[in-house]
Amino acid sequence: MRNLFIFVFLSIYILPFNLKALDLSNLELEDGFEISIFSENLDAPRQMAEGENGTIFVGERGGQILALIDSDKNGQVDSKIIIAKNLEYSTGISLFDGDLYFSEISKIWKIENVEKWISNYTTDSNFPKKILVLDNLPDDQWHGWKWLRHDQQGGLYFNVGAPCNICLSENPQYASILKYQDSELNYIAKGVRNSVGFDFHPVSKLLFFTDNGRDWLGDDSPSCELNRVDFDGQFFGYPFKHASKVIDPEFGHINPGYDFVDPILELGAHVAPTGISFYNADMFPAKMKNNLFIVLHGSWNRTEKVGYKVIRVEIDESGNVINTNDFITGWLKNGKVFGRPSAPLVRNDGSLLLSDDKANVIYQVTYQNSP
Repeated sequence: MRNLFIFVFLSIYILPFNLKALDLSNLELEDGFEISIFSENLDAPRQMAEGENGTIFVGERGGQILALIDSDKNGQVDSKIIIAKNLEYSTGISLFDGDLYFSEISKIWKIENVEKWISNYTTDSNFPKKILVLDNLPDDQWHGWKWLRHDQQGGLYFNVGAPCNICLSENPQYASILKYQDSELNYIAKGVRNSVGFDFHPVSKLLFFTDNGRDWLGDDSPSCELNRVDFDGQFFGYPFKHASKVIDPEFGHINPGYDFVDPILELGAHVAPTGISFYNADMFPAKMKNNLFIVLHGSWNRTEKVGYKVIRVEIDESGNVINTNDFITGWLKNGKVFGRPSAPLVRNDGSLLLSDDKANVIYQVTYQNSP
């Protein structure tokens, strides 16, 4: 009955919506995989989360939180519902125990029982009630966009980027990943310039995160990073040291009193990782179980552009990198860019969604051959 109800209001939209084919012929995927458009006409989509009923929630950088519904399960969204609007860079999304958490630059909100609200939705519905979770975070837009992730116990992890390219700040919240639980904030990782992607390993439960390297040290330095947190409070170098060996010319002479943790993988200079997700489903080949997908958003200040792709990272039981592979390439062709992948999401059915905040679409990646 619920599916029938959803179908009835499919044609009643609060946003302009016209699904049309986007030319995906430039994209090259690993063998056996196919890519299609799941949703389009979005406004700079970033992080996503999936509800128990298959609803996809996405944060749009333009200031809205959307619920996307594919009622006939054909791989294309046929209904968009605005859940919240008039937000400031609403990029982060996470679900826990049926409650939807989403971010602004300096605030984190939640909507309780969000899927119950959706099941009762009509075009006359008021927006669901927003409950303020945190409102005392730095309000700098530079590196202020949030990534949200809950652990299994309900702890909410989020990033606070450095408010600059390279600087020291008296506010200890800058350049860190923090955890909020039971009204307390704890530092999970420090010396993190700008992480907009982290996830927990499905087996070890350790937190892995990417970090964007600083600018203006040349085309090829320093590298962006993949890091692993072995215990809370580790220090990952910024602003004194970058990547594995790059000592900062301005701050490298200072001894901050921390032991620096080197990255487990250097991703390349200026590639700008903006989202990661471990693959913990069953559609893809068995060799990809617990692999890490990393989105490289792409360079903005390099002589020749780099990034603009999705890579797949194989990690052993000890949490070390075994191998890396290009998973999807082609958003960059002959120096021209037609898309910027921004965040991945592994769906309950095993497919992989990818948001693209330049083409303003969400892609769906499926595997066609038997594992």
